[in-house]
Amino acid sequence: MEQWKGKTAIVTGASAGIGAEIVKQLAKHDIKVFALARRAERLQELVKSVPGGQIYPLCCDISKEEDILRVFAEVKRIAGGVDILINNAGIIVSNFLFDGETSDWERLFKTNVIGLCVATREACKSMMERDVNGHIIHINSVLGHHVPAFAAKLVGLNAYPASKHAVTGLAETLRLELLNNNNNKIKVTSVSPGLVDTELDTAANKDFIANARTVMKPLDPIDVANAVVYALSTPPHALVAELTIRPIDEP
Repeated sequence: MEQWKGKTAIVTGASAGIGAEIVKQLAKHDIKVFALARRAERLQELVKSVPGGQIYPLCCDISKEEDILRVFAEVKRIAGGVDILINNAGIIVSNFLFDGETSDWERLFKTNVIGLCVATREACKSMMERDVNGHIIHINSVLGHHVPAFAAKLVGLNAYPASKHAVTGLAETLRLELLNNNNNKIKVTSVSPGLVDTELDTAANKDFIANARTVMKPLDPIDVANAVVYALSTPPHALVAELTIRPIDEP
């Protein structure tokens, strides 16, 4: 991680869970971290969690392009640009495909897919303008690679895997686009966790999550944060393109 010391990172969905742990780990490695989320009070708590760490809280709704553009402009003003982008923000909406609300699906894809695309575009612009080594990491899901039968029983997961399959495709497409444009300075990694103990578990799925915990111990957010650090720790010539991390007893 020495190569990133003094560099600048943006982490979306940083107010709790995986995002908060990623912010903490990057700050402990002397990286300037801009923590993005909607909940200002949570971000302030996060700043206090790493004494001496360079954590800059910025309120941002990742589903709104104007918020993303404002934040990237602020990062450029304060730090000159971004070197690491962690696309972590994601939501689940509670409905089924056969009777769901269009507005819920729009909100889901604006956050999980469109917001990720906009943030990725702006990060690439920043890295290319300054001709620096950069790393873009999407926090994906095992559901972005396979839809298990139990997903149909979970309220809200019917559209969620589709959004994460999009993330899988976007990560590989960006990697190939950069390769085709002779840019080997920007890395792209997809990190796909299994069940994680986070706030993303909706109340509607409370019983399922409780039952799942009887057969497996979910990952802790720190486990995913450590996976991100591992991907970032690779030398410039090596890329972890896809990293899957599951509970050891996950079926």
